[in-house]
Formats: sequence, C-alpha cells, structure tokens
Amino acid sequence: MHPAPCRAAPDRPQRTAFHRSNRRGTERGERPGALPELPDADRELLSTTLRGLSAAIGIDQSGDQLLHGEPHPGNLLNTSRGPLFVDLATACRGPIEFDLAHAPEEVAEHYAGADHDLIHRCRALNWAMFSAWRWRRDDQMPDRDHCRAEGLNQVRAALDRCGLS
Repeated sequence: MHPAPCRAAPDRPQRTAFHRSNRRGTERGERPGALPELPDADRELLSTTLRGLSAAIGIDQSGDQLLHGEPHPGNLLNTSRGPLFVDLATACRGPIEFDLAHAPEEVAEHYAGADHDLIHRCRALNWAMFSAWRWRRDDQMPDRDHCRAEGLNQVRAALDRCGLS
C-alpha cells in the first residue's frame, strides 16, 4: 500500500518527504503520465502539482525532522502507555508542516511556530499524492470513482487556497 520507507544511510544525504513524493510514483508505476484512465487535463494538474510543490517545499531543509509521513487516525493506536503511531512505511524527513497537513486544520492552529502557508502547500501536495495513487489501474479500494473525483477536487481547492491555481 505504501512505498518503501526513506532510509538514511550514513554516507548518503537523507531524502525528504518531498523527494519521496517525486520518487514514489516512479517506483510504483503511479506517475500521473502512467495512469491511463486519467484525463489529460487532470494528468497535467497532478504532474505540475507533484513536481512544483515537491521542489518548492523541499528547497529549505534546515527545519527538516523525522516525520511519520501519513499521521491520520487510522495510523494511531490508543495504548495503555499513550498514543502509538503505526504504519511507518511513509516515515521520512521534512518540515513538521508536512505531518500537520494530514490533521484537521484546527490542530495546526495549536502548534506553536507552524508555518500555515506551508501547511496549505503540503496539504495540496498530499492530495495530489493521494489522487495519483487512486488513479492507479489496479485500484480496488471501495468508492474508487468517487474518491478519484473527490481527490482531484481537493487538489484544486487546496491549490486555490494557496493562490496557486
């Protein structure tokens, strides 16, 4: 379901979430250009969004830290010792705003020092990655057609919110 984790080797630079978003489609055959059912205009939207936001967000790596990569409620267990994140296949390095972009907007409002413009750009990138994943030829997940349309609508809305449409 997820790409291989970004593992940092001591002799190699660490990859960020944004490098992963560009690589993950290529590694798994999910490049927007390789999704035959995706209409050309939507293919261009996803390609441009994935390429442009990955590059723009990943340019400044000074604030990078270890991230879960997909911290939604389905990846969080309530244990006797407190919350525990699972499904670390998307763990990577990047700005905390990448993980915050998966949470409801109210969560980020309580996170001191968060760059809210960056959160919105990360949210657009997340929707583009989700959309490319849902347009795979072998997608057998429930509500496939609905999720395909909704994902593209969410990409457009997120880009509008960033002033990037």
